[in-house]
Amino acid sequence: MKVCFIPIDNRPVCYNLVKDICDIDEDIELYIPPREFLGSLTKYADTEALFDWLKNNSEADCMVLSLDTLAYGGLIPSRRITDSYEQIKQRLYILKPLLENKKVYAFSSIMRISNNNINEEEKEYWKDWGKEIFRYSYESEKSGKNVSTIVPQKILQDYIDTRKRNFDINKLYLEWQKEGLFETLIFSKDDCAEYGFNVTEARQLEILGGKTKTGADEIPLMLLSRAINKDISIFPVYAEEECKELISNYEDVSVEKSVLGQLELGGFSVAKSEDSADIILFVNNFKEKQGELVMGWETEPYNKKFIPYKKPYAVADVRYANGADNNLAEELLSNELPSFGYSAWNTTANTLGSLLASIKIKYKAKKYNDNAYKKLQLIRYLDDWAYQANVRNMIEKPCDIKNLMQPYEDILCRKLKYNPKNISYSHIWNRKFEVEISVE
Repeated sequence: MKVCFIPIDNRPVCYNLVKDICDIDEDIELYIPPREFLGSLTKYADTEALFDWLKNNSEADCMVLSLDTLAYGGLIPSRRITDSYEQIKQRLYILKPLLENKKVYAFSSIMRISNNNINEEEKEYWKDWGKEIFRYSYESEKSGKNVSTIVPQKILQDYIDTRKRNFDINKLYLEWQKEGLFETLIFSKDDCAEYGFNVTEARQLEILGGKTKTGADEIPLMLLSRAINKDISIFPVYAEEECKELISNYEDVSVEKSVLGQLELGGFSVAKSEDSADIILFVNNFKEKQGELVMGWETEPYNKKFIPYKKPYAVADVRYANGADNNLAEELLSNELPSFGYSAWNTTANTLGSLLASIKIKYKAKKYNDNAYKKLQLIRYLDDWAYQANVRNMIEKPCDIKNLMQPYEDILCRKLKYNPKNISYSHIWNRKFEVEISVE
């Protein structure tokens, strides 16, 4: 199977992760553009180079596309770029002929509204007005009318105009969908709250025939999963069964709805019982409120003895956002590791999507590569558990973390029975939020 894949940007979880997952089955040929074509925290993607690259890789069986990359230069540029609707539309009409008569699985984001005054991924004015714009959006949509705000009118109008432009581009994609251009088209809801302009836009897109999904970075992986035709039944089991209706941080649906939504998007069926399932999905959900390791929000950790399942299973650790539950990780490491993988990457949707994509490719792989699977698991445990839940809090800024990571490497390589020549670390966006783990 030949897959043409356009990532969101050049982050490890967007660029390297899909390659590591596809390597599990050597029958999959992944066509992915050179990393330098893609955007970063401060650089927009080279859309002309990407269009040329697409022309030269037209033999793929299917395409999995981040439309934000091709329209705006990336997910972050979609919030920052000053191009007009007409300029972006003209760019997309160069793209359209490249997609015709192909199986295209695509997604476009609904512009997020972050509840903070951090402008690292937003326009410059977010550092002063981010929280107030979030409040204005939340309260306006909750009350059904415009509320008063202290945001300067010029800034507020720029923000509203940017939202309208992106919303109109999403409506253009809906027109293409009606023409039959997409096998699947998803509009992603990133960093959602219960109310807001983005929630209203999602509802309007659904009325127009669009399909929305909470999440963002994992959606290309779920579209890849959907493109792979395998019948797999999953039975979700929740660590806190009575709390599965609670809503995770940065999301607008319950943990259970997030699980079921990801399963549906990824092309899985939901089994009625453990006995009838091909694979059990153990979800380490939270009580009361999801913890958040970055923000220091505490929650009650996993406090039971984990008993491994007798049939194939995987573990989605969503008790905390942005990292693993140390208690559960230690329980897992005291047993045989889950046969179909582990993930605790960032949001609940991120964790689920990346894990389910690896399940889809590993299950009955035509040319299974066990070393590639062990490499993927090593990286996930090193990133989600060792770094995000532990080492990240030991450093003040990006630096050489090899010595801090070494004890975790020793434990995991021994447990996985996997001994790479070298493991190295870098912070390609020069921030602590993500680490790139290279395994030779």
